Amino acid sequence: MPEKPKKQMRSHDEKIKIFHQELIPHINSIYAFLFKLIKDEEDAKDLVQETYMKAFRFIDSFETGTNAKAWLFKIAKNAFVNEYRRKSKEPLKIDYQEVEAIYNSDEADYKKTVDLRTEMLSNKIGDEVTIALNSLSVDFRVIVILCDVEGFTYKEMAKILDIPIGTVRSRLHRARQLLREKLKDYAESLGYNTDEKPSQEIEKSNTI
Repeated sequence: MPEKPKKQMRSHDEKIKIFHQELIPHINSIYAFLFKLIKDEEDAKDLVQETYMKAFRFIDSFETGTNAKAWLFKIAKNAFVNEYRRKSKEPLKIDYQEVEAIYNSDEADYKKTVDLRTEMLSNKIGDEVTIALNSLSVDFRVIVILCDVEGFTYKEMAKILDIPIGTVRSRLHRARQLLREKLKDYAESLGYNTDEKPSQEIEKSNTI
């Protein structure tokens, strides 16, 4: 079993340098991620502040040269989940066992998924897409944003969400199915063939 990386005891000046050079450049992405989840500007700003406060507090656990963006997104995700649970006062749980079983079976219909990393959805996100994305449950919304908007790999998403890679695959597969159902007419009106197998999903599966 590999050893966990040891904390690096840094001076205050070193922490400030890492904070500004490694973490601050991602602040807009963190805000956009949280805003898409919480759908409130002020609440998103509060969670960004909380994210960066925690990041600085635990900066000794950040390994220089690793993926700072993924490290921050994990902190942001945890901040959001804690806030979500505090407001809803109920656990954030979804049963994915059935979905995962279907996804890992030979009968999985990959043609029924849609990748948001197409020009239609990643560069020209319209009201229809925003409404459809916001209508998804929190867990599905998070996985779609991490993958199709932020471009994280399965391995990175598994670390951010603290779930197995198999669950990442099945959750993303189901989320894309739901989006496809909601966006089918919109996609076809723009000339996209929604029956095609998304190439990005195949490519991403090779990057884990």
